[in-house]
Amino acid sequence: MTTFMLSDTTAGKISAQFTHLRHQMGAPAIGMVLTLVVVCEERHQYDALRAATEAAREHPSRIIVLITREPDEAIRLDAELRIGENTPGEVVVLRLYGELAHHADSVVSPLLLPDTPVVVWWPGVAPEVPSKDPIGALAQRRITDAKGFDGGGVQSLVTRAKGYARGDTDLSWARLTPWRSLLAAAFDQPVGKVRKGVVEAAAGHPSAPLLAAWLSERLGATVKVTDSDGPGLTAVRLQTSDGELAVVRADARLATLCRPGQPDRNVALARRTTSELMSEELRRLDSDEIYEAAVKRFARTYKG
Repeated sequence: MTTFMLSDTTAGKISAQFTHLRHQMGAPAIGMVLTLVVVCEERHQYDALRAATEAAREHPSRIIVLITREPDEAIRLDAELRIGENTPGEVVVLRLYGELAHHADSVVSPLLLPDTPVVVWWPGVAPEVPSKDPIGALAQRRITDAKGFDGGGVQSLVTRAKGYARGDTDLSWARLTPWRSLLAAAFDQPVGKVRKGVVEAAAGHPSAPLLAAWLSERLGATVKVTDSDGPGLTAVRLQTSDGELAVVRADARLATLCRPGQPDRNVALARRTTSELMSEELRRLDSDEIYEAAVKRFARTYKG
């Protein structure tokens, strides 16, 4: 891997250096399918960049990590470029100082790959309305994480829900994919009409009320959230006219599926890494209508 440092530079010089490095390395930009912009703080950049790079092995990308530094310093732009065999695509870490931090979109825009989608990810603190953020406005998809580095929890999801726009999503939703798939499969055989239900999870886990909202929306029944000892989501229990249908996970790896009139069976239901969640989100670049319905119901019904 080649790493190249540029101090007190400009977006034009960064773009020119990328072109030079591509010629040296054999034009790897040809296979890149999108630009992923990661907006984070310095203390989070290592973990965020590692997750983004691992996700890019499935979706070769130009990854732009955007870090705003001390606002009272002189205006300066520093860049760290990475390209090579160990890096799928291209990586540039941008550090913006002084007043330049308020004009980050003007720095990022010239570095976006032409004629490819743009995805923005806030792994920590995110704007209240991502679609109206100057960086968010550049993207087709905007990814937040209510359970991210800063542990915003359910209240962060409330903020995202109120400011939702098409193209928004949250990793709290991606964490639910295995649960939703398993619950949907449980209804492949008749189990009676669902009367009510409960989602059990560690206190403040943002995926829990989102899962409850999705179930309520799909089943036409009231599904509530109760606290458990965790970790994360631990159970879904649905009361049907034939008895209880339940998915219970005690160890963050295996779950037990219980259906009325059938023997219990163990199923794999492991918690996933951030890079796995990002890989899933990057597989689709259109708006997620199922998430939209769930998050809007959550916004209407949440009483926290």
